[in-house]
This record gives sequence, structure tokens and C-alpha cells, in this order.
Amino acid sequence: MTIHPEHTAAKAAELAELRRSLDVGVVRIDGRLALLTQRSEQAEHELEEMAERLRALEHGRWPLPSLAALTGLAGLAVAVWQASGR
Repeated sequence: MTIHPEHTAAKAAELAELRRSLDVGVVRIDGRLALLTQRSEQAEHELEEMAERLRALEHGRWPLPSLAALTGLAGLAVAVWQASGR
């Protein structure tokens, strides 16, 4: 079996083309992975900021159930005071 130089050159050219295609594909995948990593980090940062804002809002909110209970007790005290004063 003899190997023709033209046949070997054609195979080498095909292998080189496959290698270039593979390299381009790997570079493209690397770029997409880098973009996904950047987006993930950005989303994580935004989530941390929102959690911090939520904690600040929760810390600064009025304790409405406690105020309602105190208002009710004050109303009861005023009603008892008025009832006892008559």
C-alpha cells in the first residue's frame, strides 16, 4: 500500500481546518462562559444590595402592632377614667 503525497496533504489540510474550527469553538465557549460569570457576579451583587436595602427598611419601620396595642390600652384607660369620673 503506497501513500500518495497529495492524499497526505489533503488529510493534513482537513486536520488543520478541523483544528482551527475546534479552536474557534473553544474561544467562543470561553467568551460565553466569561460573560455568564460576569452576569452571575453582577446579579449576586445586586441581590446583596437589595438584601441590605430590605434590612434597612425593616429596621426603620414602625412597630405597628405594638403601637396599636398601646393605642388600645390608652383608649381603655381614658374610657375607664371618664367612667370613674362621672
